[in-house]
Amino acid sequence: MKSVIALTVLALATSAGAQTPAVSPASAASPNMASGAGSAKPAARDSHVEERISELHSELKITPDQEPQWAKVADSMRDNARTMHDLFEARHNSMANETAVENLKSWGDIAQAHADGNKTLLAAFQPLYDSMPDAQKKIADRVFRRPDTHRPAHKSSKKK
Repeated sequence: MKSVIALTVLALATSAGAQTPAVSPASAASPNMASGAGSAKPAARDSHVEERISELHSELKITPDQEPQWAKVADSMRDNARTMHDLFEARHNSMANETAVENLKSWGDIAQAHADGNKTLLAAFQPLYDSMPDAQKKIADRVFRRPDTHRPAHKSSKKK
């Protein structure tokens, strides 16, 4: 279950992480969602997501038999990235003229999309994870316990 949540956070953070941040009170409370506002081009976003999908495919050692289930996970990651990108883009484009209430609403929309994306990704990933042999599950668990898996677009919080 932890690895599923990590995959969700990864997918959504990956989609937002390729974008330029907009500072707001919500950004301090939720770094994964606040990591972008949208000037990233769809091709750059798509390339970043496809790269991450490919990395995970390799790291998780997805077998030919698992490809149909993996395709659902990858499609969910793509859909989540597109949704988050679009919301950050809309937020970025309206930020100069929005009221405080509209600002809070846009962050709420992003948070809701994040939660919805998590549920969608979980629904896609759970059957794949359940079908993995124990050795492969251990690999998945290890992959998603890494700090960079949870917040790939952020710098380490360790003091220098």
